[in-house]
Amino acid sequence: MTHDRGGVRQVAGLNGRRRWRPAGARMQRRLDRVHYRVDRVRYRVARTLVGLPPGWQVRLSGQVPVVRDGLTLDPQVQFLLAARARLRLTPLERLSPIAARLQARHEAAAATGLPIRVGAATELTIDGAVGPLAARHYAPIRPDPGPHPLLLFLHGGGFVVGDLDTHDQTCRLLCRYGGVHVLAVDYRLAPEHPFPAAPLDAEAALRWALAHATELDADPDRVAVGGDSAGANLAAVLSARLAHEDGPRPAAQLLIYPPVDRFTDYPSLELFADGFFLTRAEIDWFQQCYAANVDRTDPMLSPLNAADLSGLPPAILVTAGFDPLRDEGEAFAARLREAGTEVLFRREPNLIHGFANMIDLSQAARTAMVMLAGELRAVLER
Repeated sequence: MTHDRGGVRQVAGLNGRRRWRPAGARMQRRLDRVHYRVDRVRYRVARTLVGLPPGWQVRLSGQVPVVRDGLTLDPQVQFLLAARARLRLTPLERLSPIAARLQARHEAAAATGLPIRVGAATELTIDGAVGPLAARHYAPIRPDPGPHPLLLFLHGGGFVVGDLDTHDQTCRLLCRYGGVHVLAVDYRLAPEHPFPAAPLDAEAALRWALAHATELDADPDRVAVGGDSAGANLAAVLSARLAHEDGPRPAAQLLIYPPVDRFTDYPSLELFADGFFLTRAEIDWFQQCYAANVDRTDPMLSPLNAADLSGLPPAILVTAGFDPLRDEGEAFAARLREAGTEVLFRREPNLIHGFANMIDLSQAARTAMVMLAGELRAVLER
């Protein structure tokens, strides 16, 4: 006699007592198939509705056009935010880290269409700071002779959620339209592995990428580092740390809406504290999970506070107009320029935090990411 309880199977023993053992792999596969079908249905419905004219999207959102700080939210994004609110998802900060990761995976799957075609996508295991890390290598389609540059990509998710699958489509786009190899890495997550586990893993991954670029058929002299959100923080930290050390360093840094200062209260943190995907409550929860007892001015946490930002590799930095992290990202761009670092900066005025994961549902997000990939290609071809 068996009973299922929360993914654990209860088995009645011969003596009448009950013992517990994990539910079988067959049950997990069934659950995965159910979740996959639900995610696909959600994607198809959303894809149909975001194809409506902008005026209809605003009406379906149940609101007037959203204007804040002199900026107007993209109609597709406004509709998607309203549709997401109607799902009544539990806020991440009210979930356990494991449940938050599962919810993030389902949201990413429901926002993703057919995989963008690349030359190849290969699963790897690379060296981390204290052990092996899962990684995925995307090779470009090659109409022109190589070797092509390599981008080490570090996913976002507040150092708590996110993985290779949540950012698979983002990496595919960067590979396809940037003409670069992409090495995505599953660094350790908090709170199981708090600060500084993530930056130490990121540094180990970068050193691995620099040492093994040739084996990936990439150009070892053109290895860049980048990421979105938390991953962009790690890319900025690495670029600053290695700039003044002997040895190889990245050729460029790609920073997509980076959190770079956990010490200062910027106006955008209040302006967009709620209702625009990333919330102030989530930011605080991520911080508590990742670095609760860390000095918030530590440059390995807040690279904006580094004493010296000179000599860094060229930076491509993009922010979103409706993002609580907008102002600190733009302050970082200004600081880099003041230090003499080359910065290619752009604000996407009508988008929100997380737009790198919205490229199959938002034309504005896809256009922004394709442009970003082209800018990365141009910097690395110089």
